Amino acid sequence: MDHYKILGLSSNATKEEIKEAFRKLALKLHPDKHSHSSKEVREGATIKFKQASEAYEVLIDDQKRADYNRRCGGSFNGGRGFTDGYGYSRNAYRPRYENKRRLDFDIDFRFLTTRGFLLNVMLASVLLGGAVFIERSGNAIWKMHNSGKSFEEAMESIQKTKTPNDET
Repeated sequence: MDHYKILGLSSNATKEEIKEAFRKLALKLHPDKHSHSSKEVREGATIKFKQASEAYEVLIDDQKRADYNRRCGGSFNGGRGFTDGYGYSRNAYRPRYENKRRLDFDIDFRFLTTRGFLLNVMLASVLLGGAVFIERSGNAIWKMHNSGKSFEEAMESIQKTKTPNDET
């Protein structure tokens, strides 16, 4: 869904143009205006109104608009037209590798800072820390009870202390 197309705007539209385009569409498509229309017309207008509302919410906010332009294949390319999702201009087909790398980093950074990812990293850290703690505790207990003995010597002493009833 192209937010610019829904509002009938170019990608370099100003905030005033975005507000005016949305206002016109809202007056035309608002569900209250179509309350006495047929069910198909009412549902179609409601869907278009929701799309226009979403487009307005994204394009009016500078951060959301920048994210939308980077995320979708319709980011404006400084007068050379739009770019496809691979960093090539649709008009000139010139590679834009530096922007592609920056876009990849932005996506990676957003993924690495999501709550779910950070919770999974925290859980993995706790589990790894617990495993290290158990291993070191076991070694400390072994050394405390078997000071100066190797594992083989300890096993021999256990075999010697076994009673004949234990070997059945």
